[in-house]
Amino acid sequence: MSFLEYRIQTVPTGFRKVLYLNWPLIILLTTVCAVGWLMLYSVAGGRIDTWAEPQMKRFAVGLTVMLVVAFIPIWFWRNMSGVAYLVSVGLLVAVDVMGHVGMGAQRWLNFGFITLQPSELMKIALVMMLAAYYDWLPVNKVSRPLWVLLPVGMILLPVALVMVQPDLGTAILLLGGGAVVMFCAGVHWLYFAAVAGLGGGIVTAVLASRGTTWQLLRDYQYRRIDTFLDPSSDPLGAGYHITQAKIALGSGGWTGRGFMQGTQSRLNFLPEKHTDFIFTVVAEEFGFIGACSLLVLYALIIVFCITSAIQMRDRFAALVTLGIAASFFFLFAVNMLMVMGLAPVVGVPLPMVSYGGSAMMVLLTAFGIVQSAHVHRARDR
Repeated sequence: MSFLEYRIQTVPTGFRKVLYLNWPLIILLTTVCAVGWLMLYSVAGGRIDTWAEPQMKRFAVGLTVMLVVAFIPIWFWRNMSGVAYLVSVGLLVAVDVMGHVGMGAQRWLNFGFITLQPSELMKIALVMMLAAYYDWLPVNKVSRPLWVLLPVGMILLPVALVMVQPDLGTAILLLGGGAVVMFCAGVHWLYFAAVAGLGGGIVTAVLASRGTTWQLLRDYQYRRIDTFLDPSSDPLGAGYHITQAKIALGSGGWTGRGFMQGTQSRLNFLPEKHTDFIFTVVAEEFGFIGACSLLVLYALIIVFCITSAIQMRDRFAALVTLGIAASFFFLFAVNMLMVMGLAPVVGVPLPMVSYGGSAMMVLLTAFGIVQSAHVHRARDR
């Protein structure tokens, strides 16, 4: 839909845009964040100023940013897609050249007043770029090889830059989000089958390269794979995280030990209890029912995004909404599988619940674009 076509559609203007916001989605996001505040208060031993209060302030700023983004017409975000993608690629290159090193990885840029993780920005920029590309491309060309190679290159470029850092978890999320946008755009399923076969070959090559001069992963990443396959092989070393996480998950039972009664977190058995492994705190203190309730909240967020996308006539708006929903799904799915021992530990936080500024701000900005697509969707006169 061109700008001129957009102008002749019936869309809300001014203060009326507030009425057309996807309020159930905002309430769901706030509820999930509130769960995070409670858990951060609990793991800090009843102190709000340690992690919960800073997280609340970030949410307030992020919510404001989300509303500002939501009130800007969706065609503007489509036109900004290329700029956002190129800036994000530039920042990823800067990270690889002069990035801040921490916890064995080079993932951040220190601007003095803020430490930025550009790979978080790329999660949105890639989805926007792919959605804009398929909005521009005629439908009959979507599955032609030449026009499939271009988006594949758009995906693999940031994935390669992120892998250098190294950040396997974010690379997986970029691949997943990009693949979903391509699938929703109508790319033939045989391409995905070929990629799945190629993925199997890459996994085989990664395992075969271990201990050779062309080893494809770092030693600690291979240790994570070993730990995933057999956590009991090194319970006090590489297997410590996942062993303690499983103890916390199992000790919660059906209803949990109660709020602030989780022994695994309060006695500091759980590492990274306020970030990547915070889901185990939820399961220990609120049990199976509490963990499933959080999962339902996440599922409802996805459902509201999909429902909104189905109502849109604009191809870019629908694809960017589905792409952001898919990226959000991969975030919480990978984290939950990781802490339950069903996937290797790849350092992915639980969205909107884990402590962290960059991830929350980027997610709320992404949902601002989802809201913009929802508010400015074309309606019958």
